[in-house]
Amino acid sequence: MEKRDLIIENVKAVIAAPSCCAELKEVAQNYLKALNTATEKGAAKKLVEELEEDVLPIDVVLAFASSPEGAQVFGEEKASAFAKQAKKVKADGGKYCFCPACTAGRKILDVKETLL
Repeated sequence: MEKRDLIIENVKAVIAAPSCCAELKEVAQNYLKALNTATEKGAAKKLVEELEEDVLPIDVVLAFASSPEGAQVFGEEKASAFAKQAKKVKADGGKYCFCPACTAGRKILDVKETLL
């Protein structure tokens, strides 16, 4: 698969992910709209910037999921399960959040030089 196709596939995965925040979804949609236009590079730059801000390191995810704020956002049971999964991901060598949006976003960031 060409890197460009991989990027487009993962941008669509980011948009479709329930865990994608509104800001990232909008920037990703704007990137897709800008494909093959004069504004593509600018949209790509914004996408990379947003992904770099939103794709969280596993330690940040673990800290939030284990916090009272995490329990408030997710509910006690879901926060506990999320923290448990984050610990497993970290123990297995994972460096970033494992949610669908971050997983697809990380794949884009891994080839960001193609975008820029």
